[in-house]
Amino acid sequence: MKDYEDNFASNMLPSSDLQAEYLLNHSQFQHPKILNCVDRLLDDHIKKGQGDAVCIRTFKETWTYRDLYEKANQIAHVLVNDLGLISGNRVLLRSANNPMMVACWFAVLKAGGIAVATMPLLRAKELKTIIDCAEISIALCDGDLEDELSQVESKFLKQKSFYTNGDLEHLMKSKSKIFTNFKSKSDSVCLIGFTSGTTGLPKMTAHFHADLLNICEAFPVYSLQPTKDDVFIGSPPLGFTFGLGGLVLFPMYFGASTFLIEKPSPDILLKAIEDFKITICLTAPTAWRILTTKIHEFNISSLRKCISAGECLPLQVWQDWFNATGLKIIDGIGATEMLHIFISSNEENMVPGATGLPVFGYEAKIIDINGKELYKNEPGRLAVRGITGCKYLNREEKQREYVQDGWNITGDIFKKDKDGYFWFVARGDDMIISSGYNIAAIEVESVLLTHPDIFECAVVGIADLNRGMLVCAYIVLKNHDKASPKLAKSIQLWFKEVAAPYKYPRQLYFVNELPKTETGKIQRYKLK
Repeated sequence: MKDYEDNFASNMLPSSDLQAEYLLNHSQFQHPKILNCVDRLLDDHIKKGQGDAVCIRTFKETWTYRDLYEKANQIAHVLVNDLGLISGNRVLLRSANNPMMVACWFAVLKAGGIAVATMPLLRAKELKTIIDCAEISIALCDGDLEDELSQVESKFLKQKSFYTNGDLEHLMKSKSKIFTNFKSKSDSVCLIGFTSGTTGLPKMTAHFHADLLNICEAFPVYSLQPTKDDVFIGSPPLGFTFGLGGLVLFPMYFGASTFLIEKPSPDILLKAIEDFKITICLTAPTAWRILTTKIHEFNISSLRKCISAGECLPLQVWQDWFNATGLKIIDGIGATEMLHIFISSNEENMVPGATGLPVFGYEAKIIDINGKELYKNEPGRLAVRGITGCKYLNREEKQREYVQDGWNITGDIFKKDKDGYFWFVARGDDMIISSGYNIAAIEVESVLLTHPDIFECAVVGIADLNRGMLVCAYIVLKNHDKASPKLAKSIQLWFKEVAAPYKYPRQLYFVNELPKTETGKIQRYKLK
């Protein structure tokens, strides 16, 4: 049984007594000790003679499973022979949703590396935090996004390779299209997902090779019933586990295909659905609201499954879409810590407005602050356990908060009705969920406090019809006399230059002081 040569991730895993209880009794969730998930997700399709089946489409190109297989193999050779990857190394992936991003992701796992996919909107400071935290030594990046990565200076980052008219394609040309996958363990870390906070010391959540296969037997089987004829599409970035699962793992596990869009907008999504006969679409509630207003302009008759996640799906959005299309949006809740969706529904058991029931492979309950189970529509903390579980690599204190008595405590407030359906009530922390993006209030504050004119600030989320929530900042200036609409606009533009633009405060108020407790803690509830 082969161990990773670089044991960074395995050494930082929480001890077994701090990990959640896994429920792996069903045969679908049991795997051999030696397991590289790429064998099942990609290589097996070639072995079974399905290499000519379409795997990935965009508006400009089409890749078969063989195309993806061969390119991933060539990149794996580049990683090992040219970039010096040893098993267990973390590899940063920086790209929009495109076929080469998928090939790089598979290549990293084939070579025995650990993939750390990031969103294209992240800036140099945020990338450096991720690289330093995960001690990332290699980066594969789309050439269109080279600027921010080139500004990163880290003692850990040793090698960078760029594609889209970069050096990676040149290095690939001389490489064999055959590669022997690294013989990983089923419980070897293959993926690190960073939670929304990317300033200070962010949380790294780890997932095993077996975890990636197990989620393919859970939510998609329970809610989607995919076949090889399905074509998936969606707006979430592959840097989100929601996007990775829905646009790569699920379609490829079932031999289906995926349609990737680098900059998805409602019009572009609808055009692709019409032109390429898309059958399954994943996006956020805010997008479903906009799509509803535009569907009369497109033929979406091929669409059979609609999935919403990332934030609570308002009943009105569900109803409007159903009235317009006759299709029922499948709501779901997941978490980076849990890898993908663990409570959802299907067309047979759906109750409009409810998030749903635990999907196959999971259990859930509502508990109070002391861990006592609650019933009869009493709101409380959502606790989940099943085929995946939280494994923070670098935060024992956060691991103890998230995992209690073997259950994952998600930080969401839910209630459970008499029929066992779970209903979202509120977030249990200061997380702002805007247009499907998770934005931690504290990380926005950390950026704002670096502005030379700002003395202190507090950030909250406020309800918004179009985006679900807006980032709202209350700012105390060093010089109150400088407060003006012009300065507010200047701060917003500055923020988008130094941090990911989707995090910037869309509403900004100058105040003389912030409400605080006697101990100096900001009373954000008063601002809300």
